[in-house]
Amino acid sequence: MLEIIVSKYNYWIFVFLLIIGLYSMMTKNNLMKKLIGMNIFQWAIILYFISIGAKRGGSVPIIPGGHGHGVQKIVVHATGYVNPLPHVLMLTAIVVGVATTGIALAILVRIYNSYGTLEEDEIMKELGK
Repeated sequence: MLEIIVSKYNYWIFVFLLIIGLYSMMTKNNLMKKLIGMNIFQWAIILYFISIGAKRGGSVPIIPGGHGHGVQKIVVHATGYVNPLPHVLMLTAIVVGVATTGIALAILVRIYNSYGTLEEDEIMKELGK
């Protein structure tokens, strides 16, 4: 049992990061702490998908001599190649995450300028809710 747990240590790290991110998003009153928790949660998911996209002994999915060499038949065994799709999708997720963080930081600056605080309960009290 211990061998299985140790061999899958990266999954335990992802679960730990997910729990930290979710905990801070749900329990913290400071909006900046919630944003940091959201980023930790997001990075845990990105690291998870990159991790499952890796393959021991896999090679780059480029077929040598596969283009422009007439009509020769090339036999390809997909099991020997790494799937690039998870890595490409996570690259897109990183770009979207950086943009979302930048917009969230700009909104937090506006909230702080308007209310003088980033504490959620104080802002809600000032709004009368």
